[in-house]
Amino acid sequence: MKSIFPKHAVLASAALLLASSCTDNFEDVNTNPATYTQSSFDANYLLTQSQLTYTGSTDFAYETWRANLIHCSMFVQGMATVISYWAGDKYLLNEGYTAAYWEKSYSEQVKSVTDLVEQTRNKPQYKNLHQMARIMRALIMERITDLYGDVPYVEAGQGYYTGVITPKYDKQEDIYTDLLKEVSEATAALDPAADISANDVFFKGNIEQWQRFGNSLILRMAMRLTKVNEATAKQYATQVQGKTMQSNADNAIVLHDAVGGRTTQNRNSQVLLGDGGQEHYYVKWSKTFIDYLKTNNDPRLTRIAVTRLYTSDATKTPSQTPIATFAAQKGLPNGRDLSGRPAYDVSTAPDYTSIPDYSSPSPGMIKRNGPTFVLTYAESELLLAEAAQRWGLGSAVAHYNAGVTAAITCLSQYDAALTIPAAEATTYLAAHPYNAGNGLQMINTQYWAHTNTLLDFYESWSNWRRTGIPVLTPVSYPNNATSGQIPRRFPYPTAEITSNPNNYRAASGAVTGGDNLTGRVWWDK
Repeated sequence: MKSIFPKHAVLASAALLLASSCTDNFEDVNTNPATYTQSSFDANYLLTQSQLTYTGSTDFAYETWRANLIHCSMFVQGMATVISYWAGDKYLLNEGYTAAYWEKSYSEQVKSVTDLVEQTRNKPQYKNLHQMARIMRALIMERITDLYGDVPYVEAGQGYYTGVITPKYDKQEDIYTDLLKEVSEATAALDPAADISANDVFFKGNIEQWQRFGNSLILRMAMRLTKVNEATAKQYATQVQGKTMQSNADNAIVLHDAVGGRTTQNRNSQVLLGDGGQEHYYVKWSKTFIDYLKTNNDPRLTRIAVTRLYTSDATKTPSQTPIATFAAQKGLPNGRDLSGRPAYDVSTAPDYTSIPDYSSPSPGMIKRNGPTFVLTYAESELLLAEAAQRWGLGSAVAHYNAGVTAAITCLSQYDAALTIPAAEATTYLAAHPYNAGNGLQMINTQYWAHTNTLLDFYESWSNWRRTGIPVLTPVSYPNNATSGQIPRRFPYPTAEITSNPNNYRAASGAVTGGDNLTGRVWWDK
């Protein structure tokens, strides 16, 4: 596949670093017209960087591995594993792993996108790029606050501009107020007649798609507040009616490059293909998820899951004939291991045969050049269905049908082999018609299924915490850190105790339920 990352954009970060480094040729570097300086550097390069790093760290999927897969995918029972160091499957606490997203997101995401906001401020040639930067910063900060709660926000990434290197933690309630304001203002200010960014990975500079993306992001943020501020949630959900994504063609995705090195490969794929360990063999779809798809005769099952992807436990080599049939699929129970203890060892399960007989993500989902899904039309339609069910904003059944259809048919964006004809979605909906009496349950179960198939377990876990849907049975594992409860947030990194002690103490003391896996963020109270 041809890379979508222009060579000059991939090298932009290196150019920025070199431009600010010490050198014996100071005068030459600072008079050479071909040398990047703060005034000559094209800020569009930072947009590419911000979009790419949002999909995962440049340091071998460091936080994707630990946050999205080891923890979120396990908490929400999308995936399961017997690997001992995957602490999330057993509700164990590994403070280094739960700190990983914080460590990488602030240094690689927040810093660069804050630079993008500041470098484009009040510059007419960057009218649209500045608004994209504001939307990107909100997208990045939403995930951080969803994982940790009260976090550095206003002062985050501002050290170069303000001199503040120990940023205060803002309350999540205040963060969400500002996120909604920022994305609303930025989306309204986008101008199809102004600058177009050739470095835009999401939409290739299509401003109308950016407008629909911004409004869909507003909707997602608004619906996050349904438990704590329903009036504000309804206000913003009303504001974006008719302005959100219109089809799967509007899906915000990043297509990766199989030959571009670790920095441009798909981060989920790097982990699930076993680049760093045993994940290719021992990480499976969970029993909870596979049983749901099988029980409902869901057409997605035979596209996203295969058994016998690898051969026997002895060789662990790739199979030439993975099995994608409906009947063959079997999910791995969460909370199991290979310890030899009868109550926990997976091999003691009545239906156990071998590890390869559990369902793995299909090869088309985990290509190194496959997409990372950022926000989709199906998500926005399912959220609109919930808004309609709650407040009468439009037709719940119409949005539900559109959302489910899009969720089923968008799998072709992974790979042509995963294509599901629209007729199969129609058949599925006929067998599972929308029922207003059980509407919220149906909508949010579909949201869970969709975000699981996107491998966006950050979002799947966040929406589960907000709604409690679907009902998940916690695992019971010895010496777990939650007294057998499904975790609700990531604890703050212990490094903050020494690097930002005063702000850390104030924030950690304010967490409802304590600064631990069972504490709750503001919108989850």
